[in-house]
Amino acid sequence: MALNKQELLRAYRKMSEIRAFEDRLHEENATGDIPGFIHLYSGQEAIAVGVCENLLDTDYIGSTHRGHGHCIAKGCDIRGMMAEIFGKDDGLCHGKGGSMHIADLSVGMLGANAIVGGAPSLAIGAALSAKTLRNGGIAASFTGDGGSNQGTAFEAMNMAVVLKLPIIFVIENNGFGEATGTDYAVGAPDIAARAAAFGMPAVKVDGTDFFEVHEATRQAAERARDGGGPTTIEARANRFWGHFEGDAQLYRTPEQVAELRRTRDPLQNFRDKVDRKKATAKELDAIDEESRELVGDAVARARAAAYPPIENLLTDVYVSY
Repeated sequence: MALNKQELLRAYRKMSEIRAFEDRLHEENATGDIPGFIHLYSGQEAIAVGVCENLLDTDYIGSTHRGHGHCIAKGCDIRGMMAEIFGKDDGLCHGKGGSMHIADLSVGMLGANAIVGGAPSLAIGAALSAKTLRNGGIAASFTGDGGSNQGTAFEAMNMAVVLKLPIIFVIENNGFGEATGTDYAVGAPDIAARAAAFGMPAVKVDGTDFFEVHEATRQAAERARDGGGPTTIEARANRFWGHFEGDAQLYRTPEQVAELRRTRDPLQNFRDKVDRKKATAKELDAIDEESRELVGDAVARARAAAYPPIENLLTDVYVSY
């Protein structure tokens, strides 16, 4: 399905904001002002945006430890995200979640989490709720190639098929589970085929190609909303940074990373494939500049913001019904 100019520019803006956000975090992390670990999403932007452009605010996603891209693609406020990562009270979770636990239910972001393979079991809950309420909603879960080996992922896939739940399982195959290569750790060379064995449609796409991800997700979302049940999408891309900030990356060479940046860049691939009548290079350049300015402002605000007051130490621990 062809996208109009507004849709194309919106999609590129999301990818550009993710890239600017992550590149700036790479710089800011070196100052020592950010608590906790940071896992950057650069190189995988087309997956999060290609998926989330097919979702509504009322749909839900489950994320991973590498969740900044998912948050931005789903509509989380960038200034609130940056404040959260800096541990400030203005953050989306009042500074208590940090990089790996950003959540915003107002836009359907169930939360990033550090549980490997944790998102599928959370997202099927949202999908079951949507089916029970008959509200037309769907859910999507993001899982890495390493997380695809987890029993929770298998159980969630089987349950989704049995109950015919409106969910999309997105496997982000970036080649490494931390520092362990997919070719070594995943017995089946085709993760999508493994998912298909549970009895659902499953496809493989180029995770650096926004248009390919978007079309596969459009079909999966349409099937889910029409009562057709779950779909798995395996998207292959490569992260540009290490597993975490500080990773020595002894499992690959700087030359390999440079080649990935040159040939497997989702933003450049978008530029190469987009209809120039709908999105000119000048328009895309302007979006990149605006993204950098937005992230720069977010950093300045986060640095100036206050930390959570001590009296809030025990709040947000339990939910009262």
